[in-house]
Amino acid sequence: MVIATKTAASRVETLASSGIECIPKEYVRPKEELTSIGDVFEEEKRDDGPQVPTIDLKDIASEDPEVRDKAIQELKKAAMEWGVMHIVNHGISEELITRVKVAGETFFEFPIEEKEKYANDQDSGNVQGYGSKLANNASGQLEWEDYFFHLAYPEDKRDMSIWPKTPTDYIPAVSEYSKELRGLATRILSALSVALGLDEGRLEKEVGGLEELHLQMKINYYPKCPQPELALGVEAHTDVSALTFILHNMVPGLQLFYQGKWVTAKCVPNSIIMHIGDTIEILSNGKYKSILHRGLVNKEKVRISWAVFCEPPKEKIILKPLPDLVNDSDPARYPPRTFAQHIQHKLFRKAQDVQSPVVN
Repeated sequence: MVIATKTAASRVETLASSGIECIPKEYVRPKEELTSIGDVFEEEKRDDGPQVPTIDLKDIASEDPEVRDKAIQELKKAAMEWGVMHIVNHGISEELITRVKVAGETFFEFPIEEKEKYANDQDSGNVQGYGSKLANNASGQLEWEDYFFHLAYPEDKRDMSIWPKTPTDYIPAVSEYSKELRGLATRILSALSVALGLDEGRLEKEVGGLEELHLQMKINYYPKCPQPELALGVEAHTDVSALTFILHNMVPGLQLFYQGKWVTAKCVPNSIIMHIGDTIEILSNGKYKSILHRGLVNKEKVRISWAVFCEPPKEKIILKPLPDLVNDSDPARYPPRTFAQHIQHKLFRKAQDVQSPVVN
């Protein structure tokens, strides 16, 4: 979820570049979280624990049934056990991904005054644009990030007035990338459907199909932090989306809450990180997992990530476990809700519920 706007003086980038040695108290995480926040570079080097799986998609559309089934089963296993994975051989060119990254990095290199021309305005209901998150989350703390947010697909739903005019490649690069991602989402949803014994188009239909599934782009900018052991770039949450696709600038920061411990995702070249979101967890009746995750910051390097959230329409579809996946021994685990109702449910849940990915 993207919430809020601030004045230029309170952008995290402004704060980070001001020379402060101690972060303001509103950015300091609660005591119970601090014991698990470590040095992200040291965390990434660890090989003594579970690792986020890497899934190779090259065989997912193979004409050889055995090869195709093996690839689909590997995707299914990662979706059921982790709900997050590095995907490789995804079919999106390295050149295009580089263009998207360069465009986003260039935008954030502009002076803040230039970025403020694209500032969002929560009071008027405009969440698209340049912003920073206000403390309306479960814990009341602020997060060490600024962002740029806009709807990227379908093309006819875009508000091009909010897309950056400079760098000049931003619009063509992100437009092409969004179209490629939309095709990748179809391939993933098809494989996830088949893996559950459903018709291959079933999950795509249930999340809105070609017309209604929206791709929301959020570029997260995490400045260097003088006290990274006290802060988070993004607090622990699960994604409300159907699927989320993430690029990053090869600076570690993503952590997953797996089997009771925080696991740091390694940086895998030429991969896209993919999350299963709450929407697919609900439709699959919990067979696929929407994993709790968060973002660490550091004092050495700026981290940037490009998250694209594939979201169903807010009111047109009732999200509930598919009847095909519900029976007497495995009853429905989630109540029927629209996507909008699910978002509200998560926004207003109690702080102690934050460890529960989807709460009944």
